[in-house]
Amino acid sequence: MKFMILACVASLAVAAPQYGYETPAPTYLAPSASIRDESVEVVEFVPILRDDRVHEDDGRYNLDVETANGISLSQSGSPDGPDGAIVKAGQYSYTAPDGTLVSVKFVANENGFQPQSDLLPVAPEFPHPIPQFVLDQIAFAAEEDAARERAEAAELRAAASVNVPSQLYGRPQ
Repeated sequence: MKFMILACVASLAVAAPQYGYETPAPTYLAPSASIRDESVEVVEFVPILRDDRVHEDDGRYNLDVETANGISLSQSGSPDGPDGAIVKAGQYSYTAPDGTLVSVKFVANENGFQPQSDLLPVAPEFPHPIPQFVLDQIAFAAEEDAARERAEAAELRAAASVNVPSQLYGRPQ
């Protein structure tokens, strides 16, 4: 009887399907925007060459990442901002689709994100000096504002110096 049970278990183990696991190709399928979207985009797998991260106990950190396609990021930060906010500084670079090397240095602090790069757009300089009549008008408007504030302050002082009815009456008898 025991032999029969052992034989059944052995035959079941041999008859079980054997799954072979193959290493996937170095690509992945990008998720589609919709479940009904039948198009599948194959994206090339890009290995990470370097990923160095150092996190200190006091909140400081350093990060260096480099990929095989030329993307690199170097960043450091510390909680030196107001109310312990993280202040970051670093740089990143990559190659644009047209072959241009894009390199950006940045600082992120209480003044916001401040990138610096030769490829970032810059506002044009003012094309001409401001005419004198415009400067005169700005000065005149400032004088009007100051005069209005002085008049309002004088009205408030005058209203405060007027006797209030409760001060005009004597004690009840």
